[in-house]
Amino acid sequence: MNTELPEPLDVIAVGAHPDDVEIACGGTLAKLVHQGYRVGIIDLTDGEPTPLSPGPEFRLEEARNAADILGIHVRKTLELTNRRLFDSFENRVALASLFRKYRPQVVLGLAGKTPMASPDHWQAMQITDAAVFYSRLTKWNEHFDHTEPHTIKKQVWFPLGFGSLNYPEGSGQFVVDISDTLEQKLESIRAYESQFPPEKDRVFRLVESQNKLLGTSAGFEAGELFICSTTLGVRDLVQTVCP
Repeated sequence: MNTELPEPLDVIAVGAHPDDVEIACGGTLAKLVHQGYRVGIIDLTDGEPTPLSPGPEFRLEEARNAADILGIHVRKTLELTNRRLFDSFENRVALASLFRKYRPQVVLGLAGKTPMASPDHWQAMQITDAAVFYSRLTKWNEHFDHTEPHTIKKQVWFPLGFGSLNYPEGSGQFVVDISDTLEQKLESIRAYESQFPPEKDRVFRLVESQNKLLGTSAGFEAGELFICSTTLGVRDLVQTVCP
């Protein structure tokens, strides 16, 4: 067993590209940090090339700045290929190896397809789903940098995109209160200057309005939607429905 593993993370959020996670659930990640949890982000690709970015190093620096704004403890970028991201054994193993290294309790991953947007998002969902399973497999350590199996307790999906009011089906949906971290989330998205120049200011209005709509639906000022991959059990009904 590898005895030189880093301190575990409580939660890891996985995106196809830098900025996916910030847009979808940056407020929740910032809130988790405030609550004392150790939080990580894994980007499957560096997101390059894109029209206005000078290159991969610039985009990676933006990602580091965004992570600092949210207070993220660990951010890793896998060397998978943007625009040619596909679910494969090798890509599943690459992500599962990081899960086994950082040993999260909860993994947050992309939910479903994003029509009219990058098909990488759908592939990222499939890779993440498989990697959660691969992380706990025994008698296969040689595929995972000889790290030991790690069982992730819960997997939760986050929707990305604003093109539809329909969300992927799951075993239940819930909204996290991000009233206190909405501005922090928006600031982290603004860190991607190459992706969101002034002429794309509409994106920030969309993100803010959607988060406020979701929050209002749950009695909060702002919120982010999540979808359970398995049935979510409740031990205290009153505390759950009357937070």
